Amino acid sequence: MVDEVARLLADQDGVVGRRQLEAAGVTPTRIARILRRGELHPLHAGVYVEHNGPPTWVQRAWGGVVHAGPGAALCLGSALRAAEGPGRRSRPDQDHVVHVAVSRGRRVVAVEGVAVHRYSGLEERVQWNLGPPRLRYDDAVLDVAAAHRDDLAAVATLAEARGGRRTTAARLQERLSQRARIRRRDWLGSILEDVAAGTCSVLEHGYQARVVRPHGLPPGELQAPATTSGRPSYRDVLLRDLGLVVELDGLLHHASTTDRHHDLTRDLEAASRDGLLTVRLSYGQVFADACRTASLLGGLLSRRGWGGRVKTCPQCGTSGQPG
Repeated sequence: MVDEVARLLADQDGVVGRRQLEAAGVTPTRIARILRRGELHPLHAGVYVEHNGPPTWVQRAWGGVVHAGPGAALCLGSALRAAEGPGRRSRPDQDHVVHVAVSRGRRVVAVEGVAVHRYSGLEERVQWNLGPPRLRYDDAVLDVAAAHRDDLAAVATLAEARGGRRTTAARLQERLSQRARIRRRDWLGSILEDVAAGTCSVLEHGYQARVVRPHGLPPGELQAPATTSGRPSYRDVLLRDLGLVVELDGLLHHASTTDRHHDLTRDLEAASRDGLLTVRLSYGQVFADACRTASLLGGLLSRRGWGGRVKTCPQCGTSGQPG
């Protein structure tokens, strides 16, 4: 093949489009000959890959971008997948459907495995120097969070983006402020305020939003610095004046025996050295039984000197009124 075609294949992970071949001077007759010889194999109509085995995710991503034509870029979960790599269980469709953005008003023929989305102002939102081109990470995070119908999945997207150290809550807040039109803008802003304050998981946000605020419990200090076995650590919620720590155990951050050992050692040191009682909550207490959890915590806090009273929230009538 000509040098330009070889360069395209190298730059695009072994994927090339018919339009690109013709622009490089390859005639239709030559393209047909290349296909007959098995030097290239169809991936989509007018898009080829240089082997006949199953394409990799990156090759399918390139295939979607090349199919959509010049000015196309990965978006939504595909942009995040390209930036983060494989393995995110919270985005199960990311390996099956390639999401591609094109400018609003463009028409692209649908092909299996590629979802085309139309964006306004796409040009300035894309990192064109990356391969494949993709929406900037902060924009993609906000778009994915806004697209979720499940609130918890939206919170997870924001929390994981911040926890993965590819962005910060402040950067996401700034980018959100620049987005004139985005679904659930105010709600996303409120979640990012929690993330900026130290909440770093769906469970931690749920604790504040479902247990603490509706029932008038003291919020405590989030992600309070501590020391465990001589190493820096953090307490999820510290109620310093009441001598209580609330730890929120989610599988995302407490999946190994080593992590569990560290958590229990931290609890023991908090009690022995600092006189702090540790209460551990998980998804069931926060999301399935928030009102009863608030009632029980309120009783515990009262016995430790809290002068407040647990409030009745709109859900308490159906899920157990705090006492």
